[in-house]
Amino acid sequence: MHSQTMKHVLTVGLLVVFVAAMGIAPCAWGQNESTRKTKNVIRPTYPDLARRMGISGVVKVEVTVAPNGQVKDARLIGGNPVLANAAMDAVKQLRYETRSEQTTETVEFHFNPSQ
Repeated sequence: MHSQTMKHVLTVGLLVVFVAAMGIAPCAWGQNESTRKTKNVIRPTYPDLARRMGISGVVKVEVTVAPNGQVKDARLIGGNPVLANAAMDAVKQLRYETRSEQTTETVEFHFNPSQ
């Protein structure tokens, strides 16, 4: 009977861990490396394929910001191609403070399926 009780406890424990893991949403967040402040915070959508494959990593994007604060152009600097589209989509939504001149900024997006 002791063996059956241990099996039952182990099975229930594994089930609890599995259910808890299913409820954890993958995390993606951005970090701006610049002197120009952003007006909004953008969290990229974690790609389903990346979540299923357990892909994590950092994607760097270089953005050209117009004087009015809108992203004029974006160029991928590095990162996993599976995560790159989500980062590029997110960076298009960024809005910066206005300035008298155009600037170039670097944005990092961190993707982690376990957070």
